[in-house]
Amino acid sequence: MKLLLDENLSRRIVPFIQDLYPSSTQVTFIGMEQLDDIAIRQYAIENDFVIVTKDADFYEMDLLYGQPPKIIWIKTGNKSKAATIKTLRDHILEIEHALLISDHACIEIL
Repeated sequence: MKLLLDENLSRRIVPFIQDLYPSSTQVTFIGMEQLDDIAIRQYAIENDFVIVTKDADFYEMDLLYGQPPKIIWIKTGNKSKAATIKTLRDHILEIEHALLISDHACIEIL
């Protein structure tokens, strides 16, 4: 599973999750930091990414348009880069189960 981190998540997270989520990236690395969420969503669909975000925008688009893409919604508030890395690493089994095995559109991590 490869992740596309939204603008609200640090690009510096990417190297620390590559072993668990190969080919993951952040919107800045693909030149999409100034684009709207619809363009980012479309990129995720076309390139088979799971979107990781801290806000409700992508979840609301999934409700409106359906999936793909799948969403990891991190609802832990404003945490450090290290805390976000730990969250993504510690919850990998839950994420895989929810999105890959149970085929949920979104997993919320509190």
